[in-house]
Amino acid sequence: MAIIVDRDSKIIIQGITGTTGRTFAERMSKYYDTLVGGVTPGKGGSDVFGVPVFNFVHEAVEKVGANTSLVAVPAKFVKDAVMEAVDAGIKTIWAYTDKVPVHDAMEMIQYAKLHGVRLIGPNSAGVVSPGKASAAEHNEEQLPLIEGNVGIISKSGSLSYEVINLIYEGGFGFSTVICIGGDPILGTSCRDVLKLFKNDEETKAIVIIGEIGGTDEIDCVDVIEDIKKPIIAYISGHTAPEKKKMGHAGAIVGGAAESAKGKSEILKRAGVEVVETIEEIPKALEYLK
Repeated sequence: MAIIVDRDSKIIIQGITGTTGRTFAERMSKYYDTLVGGVTPGKGGSDVFGVPVFNFVHEAVEKVGANTSLVAVPAKFVKDAVMEAVDAGIKTIWAYTDKVPVHDAMEMIQYAKLHGVRLIGPNSAGVVSPGKASAAEHNEEQLPLIEGNVGIISKSGSLSYEVINLIYEGGFGFSTVICIGGDPILGTSCRDVLKLFKNDEETKAIVIIGEIGGTDEIDCVDVIEDIKKPIIAYISGHTAPEKKKMGHAGAIVGGAAESAKGKSEILKRAGVEVVETIEEIPKALEYLK
């Protein structure tokens, strides 16, 4: 089954003619048939790697049935791009761009929620269901993305690369990998994804890759306690200096519960198997074999 993106996804890229958009289009069209087009105002009628380019999102919805969008435009245009996609009827949006102004993020996230649209990001590496569909920076040229039954939720795109490789080397594949993003305000939370994985028959175990700062990983304790599937978690930043931002805009500790130690202790009490290093994750999954 997988979650969020699957074989029924019809994906467009907003900003497809830009450098980032073209890179994603090349990868996605090479490994999946779910990329159906792109949008760049003024470039309608052209094509990129065999998929048509439209001037407006509503044209892509009407002509190729688009239901999912990858937003790869400069930060100052992200809010408008997201709202255009929402207004056109797109139901799943991935905002890849980082450095989106906080006020813009607040507006577009609320707008998406009011219209029943799932927004992933901003500053997110996206979501991929191996063998089915990809709306993600993660790609088969760089990663062993094979179908399996391990679901991954990560705030960090970079760290998830390492974890994917380790889990693959341990003999496992993936149902869906989603990076929700590292900004303080996000469209899709860890809690949201856990609810989806809970009901996904293909997912037999869940791996959470968290980090210092914010409360996203611990705001879902009640959901975790209601999930019967094993959950493994790694929280990065155990040696991070206090009150220092570490990489992501949201990775700054505001209190004891937001530290790596604090989050780890809370998750352990909820029944999560918390590991000290990412190398321990495959061992925690051995029961699946």
